[in-house]
This record gives sequence, C-alpha cells and structure tokens, in this order.
Amino acid sequence: MPSPFPRTIGWDLGGVHVKAALVENGRVAAAAQVPCPLWRGVTALDQALAAAPDWARGEALHAVTMTGELTDCFADRRAGVAALSGWAGAHLDGAVRIYAGRSGFVAPETAADVAADVASANWHATATLVGTHVPDALLVDIGSTTADLIAIVRGRPSSLGYSDAERLESGELVYTGVVRTPVIALADHAPFAGRRTRLMTETFAHMADVYRILRLLPDGADQQASGDGKGKSAAESETRLARIVGRDHGEGTGHAWAALAEHFAEAQLRLLHDAAALLLTRPDLPPDAPLIVCGAGTFLGLRLAERLGRPSGLLVSLLEDRIIGARDWISTCGPAVAVGVIAAENANL
Repeated sequence: MPSPFPRTIGWDLGGVHVKAALVENGRVAAAAQVPCPLWRGVTALDQALAAAPDWARGEALHAVTMTGELTDCFADRRAGVAALSGWAGAHLDGAVRIYAGRSGFVAPETAADVAADVASANWHATATLVGTHVPDALLVDIGSTTADLIAIVRGRPSSLGYSDAERLESGELVYTGVVRTPVIALADHAPFAGRRTRLMTETFAHMADVYRILRLLPDGADQQASGDGKGKSAAESETRLARIVGRDHGEGTGHAWAALAEHFAEAQLRLLHDAAALLLTRPDLPPDAPLIVCGAGTFLGLRLAERLGRPSGLLVSLLEDRIIGARDWISTCGPAVAVGVIAAENANL
C-alpha cells in the first residue's frame, strides 16, 4: 500500500557526500549528490542541505539512510546514528523516518536504540529494491569510497554479514572506490619505464586521478579536493600519479602515465573480482544470476561482470518505468533512490 505522502525524499547521509532522491507518487523524479566533509562536524550537513536542489528542502516524507555515522568526528557508531538522526529530524521539512534495514523504519528519536540496524544500512535498501525486480542476483554498488557486493536470493537481500565488520570479513564490503581510494591501497609496486619500482607510501594520487587519465571517470563524480589541492585536469592527475613512482611529470609520456594508471585500475578490478567470484560460488545463487550494477563506478561494475562472464543489468534500467525525471545521478544515488521508493510504497510509516 502506498504512503499517504505524495512526495517522498530519500536521503543517504554519508561522510563525504549527501545524496538525495525525489519520489513523486511512487516514481523517481530527480536525484542529486552534494559534497559533505562530515569529518569537520555535523554543521557540514547544514552546508550540504543548503547546496542541494530546492526540492530537497521542501515538505515531504523524508526517508533517511546513512553511512556517515562511522565518521571520526563521532565517538562511536551509536553516537553517530543519534547525531545524524537528530539532525534529520530537526532540519528536514515534514515527517522524518530513519531506515533501520532489517528492522524497517523508525522515528529519529528512537534510531539510536537500534543503532546496529541503522548504521551503514544503505546497501540493504538498494538490495531490497533490486529484489523486487530480480529474484536472484548479485548487487554490485561501486561508489566513490567503497563497494557493496550483496547476494539477492528469492527476491530478498541475503548477505552473510550485516555490520561493516561482518561484511568486511565476508567480502561483501570491499573498501575501495573509484574516487577516494589512494592508489597505494592497491599495490606496493608498479611497472614503469621497463622496471618494477616500489611505490611511495603517500596519498599523492587517488583512483579519481587514475580514471580521469583513462577517461572513464563520470562527470561530477569527484567532488572533493584533489590530493595536492590543485586542479583536476588529466595533466594534473598525471603529475600526482608520477609522484607515486618518484618521478616528475616530464619524465614520462602520456602513454606511459596511462599505462601506469591502467596498472592500478587492473589491481582494483582484481580485488573486486576475487570478492565477487567467492560470493558467486554460494549454492543458493543460480549459476546464471546476473550482476546488477550501480554507483559512481558503474563502468567498473560492468567491466567486472564481463571479467566474470556473467550477464549484467543496470539499476536505472530496472527502474525505467519508475523514472519520470532526468536519469542523471540516479545510479550514483542508488541507496537514496531505494529508500525513497521503499518509503513511498509503505503506508505504515
């Protein structure tokens, strides 16, 4: 039964970005992502809200999921859940409900009581939505910072773990993304100029630099400052990548820097491949179960499906009959879209 609210806004409050999705009469009308350096404090959410589109500040049923509770400005996850839920209840115009995954929706003032269910449950929302369209699949949501790999069995999320710690152990949370991951998290050496060289263990370059050099990074995906605080041209990304191998930009050609970038891209793909390949051996997943891909790293998810020899589908394609606005950002904002759609269809909020 649909919610009595004609407008629902889904939110994903992260530690680096805030994502929002507008759902009108059960159909997705818009989605947006804005930067939010939450490590500086909860006031970063005020700035993110001000930077969001006008519709995000309108009266609606607001359905909120989060990952920002793990940000180091909070003493622990319970404190983070309480702070983010309290902010949402105080600053969003209309009714506010917090997504608690396996426990459904709860009021902001009681969210901390089920903090273990609320904390970083955004993957659960996306998997739940995908399960209404595809009964058996592996959800692959590759974001700017992390990747979620979630088995969907008989139309429901069927993860081996639930918390961040459990999903890190099971391989369902792979802490790598297409923007913020430092390249040194993926290798300790790399080939360059005919030699294998150790890397400088500094955060000079990130995967946003890699995919910018390779011309794969989606427009607008990189919303935070670069590693050196300088620009985001391909040449500036090459300069940052050069430092990892102890070089200046002029010591290599464009082809050489692209080859180095491809080395790190392959290392990241291999990391995801190993995690996905393990999960796909589960006996309750059919051998032809597709990968359903979303996130800022959709391009990498499709490459992963090809590497695995699996069919693939896009989240935005599953929602085709539910999208009435621009498709921009819907994939990147998958959990916000999902929690908004789920709330819009739930009359018991």
